[in-house]
Amino acid sequence: MEYKRSVKYERLYGMIMGPNPLKLAEELLENRGLGKDMVICDLGSGTGLTSLFIHKEYGPKVYAADLWSNSEENSEFFRREGVKNGEVTAVKADATSLDFPKEFFDGMTCIDSWNCFGRDKAFLDDKISPFIKKGGRIYLAITAMEEDFKGNYPECLLLSWTEEQLEYIKDLEYWKDIFSSSKDFELLECRKMETDDEAWDDWLKQENEYAVGDRKSMENGASEYLCFIMAVLEKRRQ
Repeated sequence: MEYKRSVKYERLYGMIMGPNPLKLAEELLENRGLGKDMVICDLGSGTGLTSLFIHKEYGPKVYAADLWSNSEENSEFFRREGVKNGEVTAVKADATSLDFPKEFFDGMTCIDSWNCFGRDKAFLDDKISPFIKKGGRIYLAITAMEEDFKGNYPECLLLSWTEEQLEYIKDLEYWKDIFSSSKDFELLECRKMETDDEAWDDWLKQENEYAVGDRKSMENGASEYLCFIMAVLEKRRQ
């Protein structure tokens, strides 16, 4: 696809923490009806780049919720980028124990971090549902495997990642089963994304130690076994 929105932020690509999350977000969120009257939780927001992108490109107020990033640094980043108070709010938050008012959010986004905390079938209903309004939607972009290797991973994947790390990366059928188990949410869409090599290429160009480490696998054929999937879920109204 043509990334008309993401390319406007190329000067900030040094902030990405993995395969380009802006390109993933653009494919995931384009023409989804997000607007200025909405309040969105961007869960696992990292450096806040996706939160900035979602607000500037699609309009909603965004809570940039992340456990490991520095919320003060993220807040300063938003100010430097011209974000007004209250438009994007940096919050230090654990995805497994969120602390917001009930049904506070019109929706939620999570770009390439859901597999870190959302693999339990009870997670959606127990940990996320209380904070999403009825009819609210969750938009997810997730790094995935092309198939379930059942622990017998191709050697090229092990050049950069341990078996324990690879256990976090599941296939499409795994996620369909997880999401379909929810009582509170209806699974509207779950499929492989078009975005693939473009997101990886932007990441592998970076010179931080994690990007450099990932090159070993990707330069030896790992892309054959990896993909991204998107999922869209809607909270049932009754």
